[in-house]
Amino acid sequence: MGSCLSHENTKVENSAKEKLKNSKIIFVVGGPGSGKGTQCEKIVKKYGYTHLSTGDLLREEVSSGSERGKKLSEIMEKGQLVPLIGSPTLLLYIDAGSETMVQRLLKRGETSGRVDDNEETIKKRLDTYYSATEPVIKFYEGRGIVRKINAEGSVEEVFEEVCTHLDALK
Repeated sequence: MGSCLSHENTKVENSAKEKLKNSKIIFVVGGPGSGKGTQCEKIVKKYGYTHLSTGDLLREEVSSGSERGKKLSEIMEKGQLVPLIGSPTLLLYIDAGSETMVQRLLKRGETSGRVDDNEETIKKRLDTYYSATEPVIKFYEGRGIVRKINAEGSVEEVFEEVCTHLDALK
């Protein structure tokens, strides 16, 4: 559902939170098939950010069986927002229409071999995405750090818009 980019070469380890304190943190939010993963790869390549997939980090912590993992699991099971690594400097909202996302995921499903790239599962994933993400976007809009990016264009067109927002941070 989301990704976090940090402008510091940081390994994902216990001290990651400490290392991120003085870093610019950018949340990249977008639905399944919106292109956020592709945009994150391009951001890492051009700007040297470290990409931390929040989903991967959460799954790793929960599967570790740690106390923190158990607490995170309880929060997620209740459908509540999970506290993340730190406060973001910017939230990039990679916004594609639901039909676009469905078509992209169906196309990806032709070659990905992923069991969740089928129409029925995709629609459920989109419903979950919208209900979980809208409150997050509204919260950060209140802080004035959300930049909505139209993800209907080509990868290059979308990245061009992403760059205008990242360049403004310098």
